[in-house]
Amino acid sequence: MNAPRWTDHDVEQAVGRVLQVGVLVAAAVAIGGALGMLAQHARLPADFHVFRGGTSPLGSLRAIGRGAAAGDSRAIAQLAIVLLIATPVARVALTVGAFILQRDRLYAGMATLVFALLLSSLLWGGGR
Repeated sequence: MNAPRWTDHDVEQAVGRVLQVGVLVAAAVAIGGALGMLAQHARLPADFHVFRGGTSPLGSLRAIGRGAAAGDSRAIAQLAIVLLIATPVARVALTVGAFILQRDRLYAGMATLVFALLLSSLLWGGGR
């Protein structure tokens, strides 16, 4: 049985939709996180005279997910950033699938290489 073939127009439409939905979802989550932060921290005095660096409890995807599920507004804001970063990665993954469906081995291979490089830089390229 032959798999359906995508035309270039179909690919462009799907990629455009992924980017639109990803940005809109990330924006909605960011607004939710910002409103939550305002509700929780609006009355705290701002003190920017001394920088107090430290480690964040939201340093991993697992911690961000747990915090967001628990309603932590800072974790929700971090989740929005993660979603925004994930949007172009999802675009590349969709492109790999589209080139495979189009049976275009050259572009499928190149897109797979780009996807692998993206994933490796996101997972292991943090410099830590």
